[in-house]
Amino acid sequence: MLNKGLIKYSLRITFIIWSLIFGLVITSYFGISFWTKNKIYDQPKKIPFNKVGLVLGTAKYLSKGGINTYFKHRMDAVALLFHHKKIQYLIVSGDNRRDNYNEPKVMEKELIKRGVPTHSIYRDYAGFRTLDSILRAYKIFGQKKFTVISQKFHNERAILIADHAGLDVIGFNAKDISREIKQSYLREAFARIKALWDIFYHTQPKFLGQKILIP
Repeated sequence: MLNKGLIKYSLRITFIIWSLIFGLVITSYFGISFWTKNKIYDQPKKIPFNKVGLVLGTAKYLSKGGINTYFKHRMDAVALLFHHKKIQYLIVSGDNRRDNYNEPKVMEKELIKRGVPTHSIYRDYAGFRTLDSILRAYKIFGQKKFTVISQKFHNERAILIADHAGLDVIGFNAKDISREIKQSYLREAFARIKALWDIFYHTQPKFLGQKILIP
C-alpha cells in the first residue's frame, strides 16, 4: 500500500504544476493583449495608412461543409480597408501544401470579387502559420512596416511576433464570431504559448526563397 504522505506529496506537486501551467496560459494571453492594444484598430477611418496589408490565411470552407465565417469576415475587412485607401497593396498569405488546397489563390479570387484589382494582390504560398506569414512579409517581400488583417485575437499574436522581429506592424480587426469565441479563446491561449516558445528559440519560417518586390 502506498504511503499516505507520499500520495499527499504527489497530489501537492501535481496541483502546483497545473497551477503554474494555468498561470502561464492566463498571463501570456492577457499580457499579449495588453502589450498590443495600442496597435489594434477596429475602424478604417482611425487606422493609419500603410502601403501594404498582410492578410492571414484561413480556409474558405468548414470541414463539415459551409462557408467559414472567419474567412468571409476577413475578406470583408480587407476590402473595407482597401476601399478606404488605407492600404495600396496586399499580400495574401496562406497554406498551399496540397494540390487541392490553395488559401492564397482562394483569397485573391474573393478579394477580386469585392473590387480589389489583381495588380494590387501578391500571393504568399508558404504562409503555413502566423510566424511564417509575418517573417516572410519582411524577408521575402521586403516589408518592415505593414498592416496585418485578421480577427482581433489573431492580430494580437501576429503583432507580438512582428514586434520581436523589429517590424513596425499594426492590425485591423475583422469581425469576430460570437458563437465560437470561447472555443477560439481556448485555441488561441495555447497558440500564444507556442508563439512565445518560437520567439524564445528564434524559430524561422519553414521556407524562404526568392525575393518578391512590391512597387
